[in-house]
Amino acid sequence: MLLPKQRRSADREKLLECYNSLPREEKVTLLKFAQFLARQQGEDADLPEREEPVNLEPRPIPKPDNETVVGAIKRLSASYHMLEKSELLTETSSLMTAHIMHGRDADEVIEELEALFIRYHAAFVEKHRADPDE
Repeated sequence: MLLPKQRRSADREKLLECYNSLPREEKVTLLKFAQFLARQQGEDADLPEREEPVNLEPRPIPKPDNETVVGAIKRLSASYHMLEKSELLTETSSLMTAHIMHGRDADEVIEELEALFIRYHAAFVEKHRADPDE
C-alpha cells in the first residue's frame, strides 16, 4: 500500500507522463484546465502562466569501480534526469541483452550506454532550444 506522499508522487509522475505525450496545443489546454481547477479549490490564484524552465544540464554521477550494466543504466538515468526513459528503452534493452544473453563485455556495453545517453541528451537540448515549450 502506498503512503499518501508516495501516492501523490506517483500521481504527479502519471500526470507528467500524460503531459509529455501530448502535442503542444494540448499541453497548453491541460495547463489551463489545471489552473482552473486549482483556482476553483482556492489553492492558488496566482499560478504561473508558464511552467518552470527545464534544466537542460545533466547531474553527472561518477562511475563507480566495478560498475554493472544495470548500475550504469540507473546512474545514467539519474544523471540525465530530463530525458524520457521510454525513448531510450529499445537501445538500452538491446545493449543489456547483448551483455546478458550474448556475453558482451560489461565495460564495452557501459561505454556504449554512456555514448547513447550523451547522444540523446544532445538531441534533447537541440530540440528544447528550438522549441522550449515542448
